[in-house]
Amino acid sequence: MFLFGAAAQFGIFFAICVATLMGFDLRDAASIGIIGAADGPTSILVSQIFGSRYVGAIAVAAYSYMALVPIIQPFAIRLVTTKKERRIKMPYNPKDVSKTTRILFPIIVTFIAGLVAPMSVALVGFLMFGNLIRECGVLNSLCETAQTQLANLITLLLGITISFSMRAEQFVNINTIMIMAIGLIAFVFDTIGGVLFAKVINLFRQQKINPMIGAAGISAFPMSSRVVQKMALQEDPTNILIMHAAGANVSGQIASVVAGGMILSLISNYL
Repeated sequence: MFLFGAAAQFGIFFAICVATLMGFDLRDAASIGIIGAADGPTSILVSQIFGSRYVGAIAVAAYSYMALVPIIQPFAIRLVTTKKERRIKMPYNPKDVSKTTRILFPIIVTFIAGLVAPMSVALVGFLMFGNLIRECGVLNSLCETAQTQLANLITLLLGITISFSMRAEQFVNINTIMIMAIGLIAFVFDTIGGVLFAKVINLFRQQKINPMIGAAGISAFPMSSRVVQKMALQEDPTNILIMHAAGANVSGQIASVVAGGMILSLISNYL
């Protein structure tokens, strides 16, 4: 499942190429491309570090397409799959996961992400810290605060901060429309990339994977996995894919942050 998280980041790099061809500076193009990760915080971080002039437009595009997952993804999935493929059933064998494993998981993920893309540690670290305080079992009040009041407060402050960069002369122009269009392209190609990767894997497997699982490799959690499950039930009311889709979806969350860190490193070194 973790491979789908990597495959579904294809749209990021495709969008960077498109943005560059459309005349955007490489730093701005890299910032715009991250919209394809369907990950608002990563998009904002990359655009801020690169000093992009389009932080407001990028943030609006990223969060808009995250909200439009139930509309965009079904269209993209049906575009590259057949009804027979969407009806593929996958066995699910639940197993107990020890508390030690659940605690070690965020620590190991942060360590590996730091080795692969050091500049992604800030986001991966906070993402995994949230998992750690929940699974350790001794920080219940901190965990509840992080999921409710603190999350709401940060969202409010983030919205206010971003709004200050959305001055009319910088936001209401043709570049904003182009950014929204490129973001849509990136989002669609992320979905298609994940689905096509699953179809390629099926060429070498006896037990086939439902290609829709690949579409859940984006960062929009848990919306994307819910979309895949809903589409599976529409094709076959007995087909349950939510656990597989959720696994790919979590992988997409981590992969999008790592992809953002890799782009920061690559573009910074190039420039």
